[in-house]
Amino acid sequence: MHSDSGGGGLAAWGAALALVAGWGLVAPAVAQPAVAAGLEVQAEVVARGLTHPWAVAFLPGGRWLVSERVGRLRVVEPDGRVGPPLDGLPPVQAGGQGGLLDVITDRDHAQNRTIHFCYTEPGATPDGRPGNSTAWASARLSDDRRRLEDVQVRFSQSPKWAGALHFGCRLVHAPDGHVFLTLGERFQRAADAQTLDNHHGKVVRLRADGTVPPDNPFVGRPGALPEIWSLGHRNPQGATWGPDGRLWITEHGPQGGDEINRPSAGANHGWPVVSHGERYGGGPIGSGASAAPGMAPSWHQWTPSIAPSGMVFVQGDRYPGWRGSLLVGALKARRLVRVVPDGDRVVGEQVLLAALDRRIRDVRQSPDGWLFVLTDEPDGQLLRLRPVVPPLSPRGSAGTP
Repeated sequence: MHSDSGGGGLAAWGAALALVAGWGLVAPAVAQPAVAAGLEVQAEVVARGLTHPWAVAFLPGGRWLVSERVGRLRVVEPDGRVGPPLDGLPPVQAGGQGGLLDVITDRDHAQNRTIHFCYTEPGATPDGRPGNSTAWASARLSDDRRRLEDVQVRFSQSPKWAGALHFGCRLVHAPDGHVFLTLGERFQRAADAQTLDNHHGKVVRLRADGTVPPDNPFVGRPGALPEIWSLGHRNPQGATWGPDGRLWITEHGPQGGDEINRPSAGANHGWPVVSHGERYGGGPIGSGASAAPGMAPSWHQWTPSIAPSGMVFVQGDRYPGWRGSLLVGALKARRLVRVVPDGDRVVGEQVLLAALDRRIRDVRQSPDGWLFVLTDEPDGQLLRLRPVVPPLSPRGSAGTP
């Protein structure tokens, strides 16, 4: 099954669909970690009526900022009312997997009201055809929260390509002030992920103003774009900062082989030379191997695919036993997955929200410790996760016989 179940604009994909006619085939299953027991949660609806929401960020006063892939940014009030689309967005090309995608608040948002967002930017390909690419912009949210002001495009993926697939587009503002942006390899440009003269299939690292840090790994290398932090990625649609002080990302595999990776400076993560998955309809990818010398192995992988999206490490104690767990949204598998790490390995997974039967696009933890998820649907919802408290026994204490 195709891992990149973005679910948007299938008709717009056109000829690309012919290349993946074998989506119905599922790669053989591989051994997975033991199922982790633990706290259960229930989903409480905060807001409804969101059109394919992609990301949620937290605003002062108990408000939320939600992006909709169709090209709208909305404020959700504390009582769940969804505000009108904000004015001031730059041109966004919505279609297929593209549109208005990730949004985060600046680390100093309380003082500067700055937000950062990434989106599909229209433009011309090198041969002059209409095309697009992933871009990152920053802006100031107006005092009345109705429009964006002082919009600045900080980065545009190069080159642009005429397609509707594999944009990546997750933003992480690191504690040291640098901004990481994940970039897809645009599907038909998979080979570009292995070369440094383009931004396809890369993670880039920039200062908050869009300039290049001088300690980026490829600064000064002839023929290499200096923004690149790591290469060999496919379609990374999840990213978060880990408790180990590193960037963590999720990547869609092809037919099987979805991955969690920890990109480091200059690392090559192998796509499309190595993969745990296989071609749509069957057949090896690249070398046919899942690892190779000089290529960073994945930290974890799923076969069959779950189509991973947003991710977050759980902090605090609102969810007993979950501190340090990694939560990953799943689109195709229609669930939330709790991954239990122990150093460099996974010791368990817990399936959550399966009964909800919704595509989970994003998961974030608010400053006051609550977990929120977005469902990627035409009538998408913002949900708060509440711990399920075990019922009291007849003797008055939970769990006693």
